[in-house]
Amino acid sequence: MAYTEERAFELLSSAYGRGRLAHAFLISGAKGAGKEHLAARAIQMVNEPDEPAGMNLFGEVEPVATPPLDELESGWVRVVRPRMKSRRIGVEEIRNLEQTLHLAAPGGAMKVGVIVEADRMNDQAANAFLKTLEEPPEHTMLILLTANPQRLLPTILSRCVRVPLIGGTALLEEGGADLVAALNQAAAKGFGTPVSALRLKAIFTGFLAACRKSVDAAAKAAEKEETAAYKDATDGTWLKEREAFHKAAAEAEYLELRNRLFDVLLAWMADLLRLKVGGGGLDFPDSADKLKEIAMQETETKLLQRLEALDSLRRTLETNAFEPLAIEVGFLKAFG
Repeated sequence: MAYTEERAFELLSSAYGRGRLAHAFLISGAKGAGKEHLAARAIQMVNEPDEPAGMNLFGEVEPVATPPLDELESGWVRVVRPRMKSRRIGVEEIRNLEQTLHLAAPGGAMKVGVIVEADRMNDQAANAFLKTLEEPPEHTMLILLTANPQRLLPTILSRCVRVPLIGGTALLEEGGADLVAALNQAAAKGFGTPVSALRLKAIFTGFLAACRKSVDAAAKAAEKEETAAYKDATDGTWLKEREAFHKAAAEAEYLELRNRLFDVLLAWMADLLRLKVGGGGLDFPDSADKLKEIAMQETETKLLQRLEALDSLRRTLETNAFEPLAIEVGFLKAFG
């Protein structure tokens, strides 16, 4: 069961009040679901802020505002993020965290370790962190944040209390806004013909190519870092295995990014249908004026068929279909 951020905090507060707070939590959810804000609230809960609560104009107590997660970092609160060029979390960062957790916190404060994008721990980091999970220092709380819990080791998952959050699709972030703008511009030049379908396909595949280039570059950077660090301490077989690992990791990340772009594309198409039937809840309200004219030229049935064709394309791509051909055929069916 997934929770809103507010409901999740209520459950954490209840457990804390009863003295039943677990030592490790895995907070998962899409970007924008409130993972970092919930972690920050949990830190404030276990280590009450020095700043006293204020009063509003009506004499009511105003709660202390929750600052960004990184602003809560201190001698006994550590926030670990991917900082390598390859956007991975290395074993040294986990060891530094462990050192902090084994120190005595002043005034009986609880020591807290937060790992942001925990799925980006490399193998050595994940195994090192697992030892901390198995034997946590006293008076310690560990919080893992991730949008991809399936990438974590099963042994890590089994030792954390899972707190999945709902919401936070954040479709306009991480290139989503650029894709929507490009789709709007292309659709304004024509819609519902083979030429316009190929134009939209070219835009979409351009974004896919940029994603492929980005993840391949990150994988090569990670492989280069490992080769430099371990080439004199291991044999070539291990390095070959790591090369295969990074290649597989890059492919997995590319597929995740492709899936996100499809989320944006389907939401854009769904907005056309909503505009046609006069429904609310647009994913991209700022595009309404541009899309309304297109929507009025289409029938409701045709828009539904286009949505179904895109959904069919997405399912096809989840098989071993040849991506370029599948996308071209799929776009012609959806937009031609």
